[in-house]
Amino acid sequence: MSDEPLAPVARPKTTGLHEGEIRPGVAKVDPIIIADGVKRTFGGLTAVNVEHLEIPRNAITALIGPNGAGKTTFFNLLTGFDKPDEGSWTFDGTALAGVPAFKVSRMGAVRTFQLTKALGLLTVLENMKLGATGQRGESFLASLFPFLWRKQDAEIEERARVLLKKFKLDAKESDFAASLSGGQRKLLEMARALMSSPQFVMLDEPMAGVNPALTQSLLDHILDLKDEGMTVLFVEHDMHMVRHIADWVVVMAEGKIVAEG
Repeated sequence: MSDEPLAPVARPKTTGLHEGEIRPGVAKVDPIIIADGVKRTFGGLTAVNVEHLEIPRNAITALIGPNGAGKTTFFNLLTGFDKPDEGSWTFDGTALAGVPAFKVSRMGAVRTFQLTKALGLLTVLENMKLGATGQRGESFLASLFPFLWRKQDAEIEERARVLLKKFKLDAKESDFAASLSGGQRKLLEMARALMSSPQFVMLDEPMAGVNPALTQSLLDHILDLKDEGMTVLFVEHDMHMVRHIADWVVVMAEGKIVAEG
């Protein structure tokens, strides 16, 4: 990352997100995620020990803290990629404990990864189409009758092209994902996450390994998510980014929430 300051962001930040005195675990006016007593240990190490946390709806929340604070593990727990030792959490009022990752995604909570998960031997467009949910052609019987899924497939392809154009990847749609730069893969992963029209988007270090030339573009796309009515939670070490776009900041250390504001 470059140490040069990022260009100012003109869009106003959300206000009035919390109720009462600001402290770790403070209640939010309209939370989309509520976590209680979530704990995850690995042997003798307690990676996550979150007593209470609420994520405000239609806002951009930054989750920050030193390496090893438990941020990515907490992401994995919220999205069903890992199971806690104890605790409960809800997404938009629905309990998620024990719900597998693919069902969490179908419910409208999606995530990206610190190390991108693009399928390198598929084209950019094919990667995008994989992100769409409810595809009729995924059923074995329906796949035998193209008239059952061909129209839907065309609609999915059109949506994928619209998103690729928005993320300035339309010229790469026929290229293998493996040929993209690190920053372009980050853009592809974010665009693919939007194929399911989610309510809640979780970004794990979206700026890690990104060429500074793409940094402002990624920031603008994250702000666009909020403008389109989505809630964003992101892990980031770049304080320039946090200062410019976060409405709310949550600080983790040694698995615990130690500050909010």
